[in-house]
Amino acid sequence: MSVRLVVRTFSELCITVGALIILFVVYFLFWTGVKAADAAEGEIDTLRSQWAGEPVAPAPAPSSTAASTPAPAPYRGGKPFATMHIPRLGSGWEWPVLENTEVTTLQKGLGHYSGTARPGGTGNFAVAGHRRTYGDPFKDFPKLRPGDAVVVNDGTTWFTYRIVKTPYRTVPTDTAVVDPVPRGSGFEGAGRYLTLTTCEPEWGSSHRLIVWAHLDATRPVSDGRPPALRR
Repeated sequence: MSVRLVVRTFSELCITVGALIILFVVYFLFWTGVKAADAAEGEIDTLRSQWAGEPVAPAPAPSSTAASTPAPAPYRGGKPFATMHIPRLGSGWEWPVLENTEVTTLQKGLGHYSGTARPGGTGNFAVAGHRRTYGDPFKDFPKLRPGDAVVVNDGTTWFTYRIVKTPYRTVPTDTAVVDPVPRGSGFEGAGRYLTLTTCEPEWGSSHRLIVWAHLDATRPVSDGRPPALRR
């Protein structure tokens, strides 16, 4: 085999491999985002149709007791039950919150850590989302600051949480960050908390970024959008 033929064959292989890499990058960065946006929009449409026909029961008031308030039905795995808005991440930033944090669930929106509190409930309402790919919901996670609002709508109530500190960096095995009183948050005693988690670094997953918030206000959906979402 001549040197010229070897060089030509090697060049053709490099071109083929390069084209495949480019196609993979386009799929990874662009097409997964398109699919995730469509899936998230579909989940939100499903929620709105559900709420229009069968509104979910409102969260119990702080003074309610287990004896006087029937236990709500458990969330269905992989199904949406709320929407989340974070004004700091954009005026149109809205994502569905679905039950569990499985791979297929996080391809459609944000995932609720099963076993943690419900929106507005006592304990820690913990939610995960992709930093990159599948719509990049938490791409700008490091921009979150103390005092920023995180607003959750479960169909009957707007729950406005307020972030208490800048993102905290930890390792994936640090599950105490989603405890009822999350370790490292500075919270003391029982309360109504929110934890958001995403991957760190931006294009990796060796660590996690965490923000914590506390419930600041509730408002019936029938009273209109909460002040944090008004422009």
